[in-house]
Amino acid sequence: MESDNLSKQIEEVEALSSIYGDDWNTDSEATRSYSIKIKDDKNEVILYITMTEGYPSVSPPKYELSAPWMDRKVKENLHYSLDEIYLDYLGETVIYQWVEKIREILQTIKPVEPEKQHISVEEILDVSQIEINCPDITHGEVIVDRKSSFQGHAAEVHSIDDVNAVIAKLMQNKKIQNATHNMYAYRIEKKTVKGTTMLQDCSDDGEAHAGGRMLHLLQILDQKNTLVVVSRWYGGIQLGPDRFRHINNATRQVIQQAGLLKK
Repeated sequence: MESDNLSKQIEEVEALSSIYGDDWNTDSEATRSYSIKIKDDKNEVILYITMTEGYPSVSPPKYELSAPWMDRKVKENLHYSLDEIYLDYLGETVIYQWVEKIREILQTIKPVEPEKQHISVEEILDVSQIEINCPDITHGEVIVDRKSSFQGHAAEVHSIDDVNAVIAKLMQNKKIQNATHNMYAYRIEKKTVKGTTMLQDCSDDGEAHAGGRMLHLLQILDQKNTLVVVSRWYGGIQLGPDRFRHINNATRQVIQQAGLLKK
């Protein structure tokens, strides 16, 4: 299975490199990480991809989107579209379809005028007053080490909309919003006509490899329909590898506190 996946990945990379030329970049052959610039008029999105061992047979590649100019709602819809494409092409390579879907959505977005790029949503309205309906959120105990603080937040989720709603709700809290990093990982079990699949993704939010480690922990624990966000407030003293231990501890602790930890 793994060798078959690797063969398909190699073929896909060769095809994508041929199609997209200089816009396609190999970031790390060892971790099978790549990126591609997708442009339309004045807008640009960078799609970062890591091909996992289970891709494409049993799981999608990990991905992150870099588009600071993009409205949050548009980005949420874009994530949803990519997840839907993966389900439509279950067991097949999907990166080409992802790139073209992003390009298609870019063509529907009016370019942001330079003089308006600095205006944030917070300057137009008070986001803390928006009512957001989302699953119940459990907040874990705060872990403190050398002035850095870590806190986990967990919720039971059954869709990408649930994930986005929980994250938006957390961001209404000024303390969480102002955390140095808000890393997250989720796994959602989906039943389709082709069987059962697992939607999963993560974000480092600037803390390199943290989201991937959180997702790996969820996989080891065989968590389903679980979202965990870990907020870190940096205290000015570097913790080295200890920070990952605290992130993992915060993740496991809040899952257990929320009653989501599988027996």
